[in-house]
Amino acid sequence: MGPKAKKSGRKKRKITKAERLKQLQEEEERRQREEEEARVKYEKEEMERLEIQRIEKEKWHQLEAKDLERRNEELEELYLLEGCFPEAEKLKRDTRLLSQWKHYIQCDGSPDPSISPEINTFISLWKEETNETLEEVIAKSKLVLNLIDKLKLILLETPPYDLEDKNIIQYQGSILELQELLHLKFNIATEILLRQASTLADLDSGNMEKVIQDENVTLYVWANLKKNPRYKSVRFSETQIGFEIPRILATSDIALRLLHTHYDHVTPLCPVPTSLQEHTATVTHFVKDEVKNEEAAISKELQEEGKQRENESSSVQEEETKFEEQGDSEVQMSFVQEEPEATKFELEMKLLSETVLSAQLLLIENANEKPCFFEDNEVDLCQFTTLGGVYHLDILELPPQCKPMKGWMIVEILKEGLQKYIYPPETTEDVETENAFPPIEVTLEVQENVIFFEDPVVARWDAEGKHWQTDGISNVSYKSEERLITFSLETFGPVTLIQDSHINMPFQSWELRPLDVNKVLLTVTTVFTEIQIQIKENLCMLASIKLNNKKHSSILEGKWMTPISFICALKEAGLNIFPSGHSHFYVVINYKDPLVEMKAYRQLALLSSAFAFGWSKWNTVCNSKKVIVKLKEHLTEEPTQKPNWTNLMFSGDRAQRLKINENSEAFSEALQEETEFHSTLYHMVKDFASKKAMEKIRSSNCQFIDSVCYMLLSTRLLSYS
Repeated sequence: MGPKAKKSGRKKRKITKAERLKQLQEEEERRQREEEEARVKYEKEEMERLEIQRIEKEKWHQLEAKDLERRNEELEELYLLEGCFPEAEKLKRDTRLLSQWKHYIQCDGSPDPSISPEINTFISLWKEETNETLEEVIAKSKLVLNLIDKLKLILLETPPYDLEDKNIIQYQGSILELQELLHLKFNIATEILLRQASTLADLDSGNMEKVIQDENVTLYVWANLKKNPRYKSVRFSETQIGFEIPRILATSDIALRLLHTHYDHVTPLCPVPTSLQEHTATVTHFVKDEVKNEEAAISKELQEEGKQRENESSSVQEEETKFEEQGDSEVQMSFVQEEPEATKFELEMKLLSETVLSAQLLLIENANEKPCFFEDNEVDLCQFTTLGGVYHLDILELPPQCKPMKGWMIVEILKEGLQKYIYPPETTEDVETENAFPPIEVTLEVQENVIFFEDPVVARWDAEGKHWQTDGISNVSYKSEERLITFSLETFGPVTLIQDSHINMPFQSWELRPLDVNKVLLTVTTVFTEIQIQIKENLCMLASIKLNNKKHSSILEGKWMTPISFICALKEAGLNIFPSGHSHFYVVINYKDPLVEMKAYRQLALLSSAFAFGWSKWNTVCNSKKVIVKLKEHLTEEPTQKPNWTNLMFSGDRAQRLKINENSEAFSEALQEETEFHSTLYHMVKDFASKKAMEKIRSSNCQFIDSVCYMLLSTRLLSYS
């Protein structure tokens, strides 16, 4: 009974073929039902998505239409606000004109370098002066360097459209003449000193040593009077600065001179590019033609009005007195003259506005071609810059010495003047060994006010090729703490130290923050440094420098300068954060359309008195026709602890607030909720800015806005960050 029951139990669990088919059918029906449900759900979701997309698209089109509708009105308002740029340029022109008058009324006896007869007379009179000592030449060099700086500043500060070719030639010619004459005077004064070397000999060594230090020049002269073959180490004033000389020089009638000029009068002057002038001239001529056409139209209208008035006046009865007729004509004349004056001013400002716009665009124009091919070892001055001045290293032939005779000092003066000792000599037949003329070891001190972010590279001047080159120099070692550089030199001549011009580019980040009324702080952070610049009215100042997150002191700190002078001073100190037209060949940049970039800088400058702006990581993601910055309203001097930044996107003719922030995972051009498009950044911020912020913007000083804009155009933060 038991086993049978078990058997029948097994039979019950067995599924028949019909049951299996039924089960499969049910599964198929369920699968179809689920698929149908999923399809219906997908269709519903797709319809909802398309509807949302349609609504968003419709909303987008409505916003675009609204933006287009008010575009002319907004651009007209922006044009009025940007009237600050031609206004500032007019003030700069007035300042340039006033500078000549100020110089004239100073009556200090110094020439005005921009007036050709004055500077030529100064040069001629100085050439006639003889027997000047080194101290006298160094004292006079202060005035000469001041004149050279003034001329260089005129060439830099005068816009291309105001510079005539003849003036460029005149100014550059005067600079070269002054530079050459100053160096010639140093040579003559050195010869005068060396003639009396024997009377100035040191009691211990028997040789002569002279050291003169000044703010612009450091001069070391050593005369070999004893010719001791064992005296091979020449060190000046108990310093490490000096030379290790070979036996042949230690036994020769020679003098060694190290003239360290803290300025560079060796590197050729940068030519004023004619292509820029032509480009500006084209725009200027176009605007001038437009102005002429408008003037012609106005004068035609006035003539027609005049004729009409004449016809009207002819109908007036002859009985009217002559006096009355005269009075009427005076009224008519005053009316005719009054209208063109106002129109003429408007046209003048329009012309100036166009030329300023053109000049600003030139500042951020990228050169189409890389500079011409450079030979091996030749220094590319578009990639590198000379820093810390020039070290003029000379081996000189010792001139005949002064001899006392019957109460007189007799000296033989050589007609050819100071002669250089050729080392190594051109003919070496008399010398037996090949190693008689080894390279000379030189130790120099690096100028203390210059920052080298990497070990400096030594370059020597090639007088024939008129360029700096790096061959013929070996065994270079740099002690950064002592600021001493030692190297071996095959042949003497001018030597300089060079650094990569783009060592601080591209920038890591930047921020522009209001400090006070018409005063802002620009912070630029690079791989090596953080530079803070204050800008107020038409002046800039270095507020602080950090190297490796530690504060670094600089003589430039606290000195207010005009933007161009300030940029030159920072470059000379090794703090170059100012790209040139060729920089994009040497730095990986975030290319932006120059017109969009320029418009952005102009509008950021307009808003800078009430808004803080900063670098956004999304600026590298959007295309070249758009720029993205973060901004926030900032009315207090102190920085906000947790700033609530908003991201703005600008394409030159459209501004919008973005939904994404700096912490978002992906880039999106989606608009922030409840915001609209605008044609300008000014009208964009107007939607959410406080009344106080807008008042601050509208009352900003034109020179301040112009200076902020110039600094933004010069640093090109949107392309080089």
